[in-house]
Amino acid sequence: MDNNQLGAKMSHSENTLTVTQRTKIRRMPERGQYESQVIYDILDEGLVCHVGFAVDGQPFVIPTTYGRVGDTLYIHGSPVSKMLRSLQNGIEVCISITLLNGLVLARSAFHHSMNYRSVVIFGTTKPVESSEEKLQALRSFTEHIIPGRWADVRQPSHQELQGTLVLSLTLNEASAKIRTGPPVDDEADYNLPVWAGVLPLQLKAAVPIPDSRLQSGVTLPEYMQNYNRVPKESGKSEEI
Repeated sequence: MDNNQLGAKMSHSENTLTVTQRTKIRRMPERGQYESQVIYDILDEGLVCHVGFAVDGQPFVIPTTYGRVGDTLYIHGSPVSKMLRSLQNGIEVCISITLLNGLVLARSAFHHSMNYRSVVIFGTTKPVESSEEKLQALRSFTEHIIPGRWADVRQPSHQELQGTLVLSLTLNEASAKIRTGPPVDDEADYNLPVWAGVLPLQLKAAVPIPDSRLQSGVTLPEYMQNYNRVPKESGKSEEI
């Protein structure tokens, strides 16, 4: 049985993905998380994924946005995109998402680290053929960026739907890795007169800049006020 077949199976808990040779966390395995909800939370907070694939032995890693509906991840773009054209042919893909939550400042240079939450996904994508599912995917992209936006904007036209290639990837072979907490120094270094701790980081929006051609009387939507990507605590570990 190959890795893909293993990854398609669930563990005894329907909420936990089976660990495969590709998703098993080997470095600091206590940080590994395989629960679906943990993975979904990280995906829902992130904005950009990195899509890794190889064509004729040449590796590529392309950043792009994404959307999620249940256990399906969607990516989209122009039908002439090299990435999408390659992936729709069924080649293997590896997608990663990372959320940086803090700089971990130790008393030694060696033990400096970062607090983060990350997800790595393996599999093959499928082209979305039906207009209904394609529209659902495009809605998921918009709502992923800013919840509430889809209802405000013009819906995609038939021509726009036809001119957009959407690929789906089932989230059945994936894992998360999470680090939280303070630095872990060598015992002797705790006596050094050096500041140590965590500098928290968070993605926050600045003041919105209205478009120069905004119609008179159009006000800032409520969903844009105090916009942020709210962190979700999903697990704990000690040090990279």
